[in-house]
Amino acid sequence: MERAPRFVFASDSLKGTLSSADAARLLGGAAERHFPGCSWVAVPMADGGEGTVDALLAACGGEKIRAVVEDPLSRPVEASYAMLPGGRAVIEMAAASGLTLLAPGEHDPRLTSTYGTGQLVLDALERGARDVTVALGGSATNDGGMGLVRALGARPLDAEGIELAGTGADLGRVARVEPSGLSPLVAGASFHTMCDVDNPLVGPEGASLVFGPQKGASPEIARELDDGMRNWAHVLEETFDRSFNVPGAGAAGGLGAACLAFLGAEPVSGIARVLDLVGFDALLSEADLCVTGEGHADAQTAHGKVVSGVAAACARAGVPCVAVVGGMSAGAAAMPGVAAMLPATIDAMPLEETLARAEELYALAAERLFSLLELGAMLVD
Repeated sequence: MERAPRFVFASDSLKGTLSSADAARLLGGAAERHFPGCSWVAVPMADGGEGTVDALLAACGGEKIRAVVEDPLSRPVEASYAMLPGGRAVIEMAAASGLTLLAPGEHDPRLTSTYGTGQLVLDALERGARDVTVALGGSATNDGGMGLVRALGARPLDAEGIELAGTGADLGRVARVEPSGLSPLVAGASFHTMCDVDNPLVGPEGASLVFGPQKGASPEIARELDDGMRNWAHVLEETFDRSFNVPGAGAAGGLGAACLAFLGAEPVSGIARVLDLVGFDALLSEADLCVTGEGHADAQTAHGKVVSGVAAACARAGVPCVAVVGGMSAGAAAMPGVAAMLPATIDAMPLEETLARAEELYALAAERLFSLLELGAMLVD
């Protein structure tokens, strides 16, 4: 290699142990020891789940905006989102409408609403955002996104013309919706949803029957919510003259459908959107190798996770990609686009010990990786 190599480090956090920045620091130290004069760039990664806002702020710069909004049960809560350079906002709906905001005994998707998420979207628009991405994971809601659109100015009405609060219980009561009151700021912005599920709005694979039980719904309540969601789907179809019972519409308790109907936001893969926002293709343009990773690689890693998304981008760019992971199962051995996968664990040890020694074990894995790369370079020369 005539010039000093250039590396890109794009790892997910290793949940509960190492951040993306920690992983990059350990990889960078090993790279510099084995390839003096090399250069490297760290790109924090996320797949649209928890931590996406922080990862994008670390990668792109910008500001974390805090706002007091309504939680899933209409109580005040301080939530935050990212305002990135260029008027781009990224909102994790779980910050305002997430399951973690509820205490034990409060889980009932008939009572929860995405109103607070709508307040965050409106706040971002009022601060000048013209490109808004909403990450749809971790919801406590099953309101079809009715709460969100109500916060933005649309009016869901019952058969008597009375405005509804927009909870899951209102799905079966809504007779029509008036979108004319939507904030004019909505028309001046583009919207995206980070969504890694392809569930439709209703039916056996829909929002209520699949995800309702995770949010506290009994089988009877889940069926009740699905019946109500069918009514909401009919109202949306009557309002916009098209069906929204499409793949991805059932994400976050039907929030995906509302974002599609009222905001024109098509669902996209979380990791694909993150890679786009950080300008990942440009970062790869002069790279010789990319190192990615996550806490534990298994068969699901190939489906919309950080490692698979980074590997696919590297394959398109013709850049070799390796993954350093906390641990791995046999199902992760063959990963498209990943030239090699190195687990950090080196011995049979209890999980508690593995987690406690995470930094030490990861540093050793980084040393193994770059010593092998150095050996390979020597053989080529």
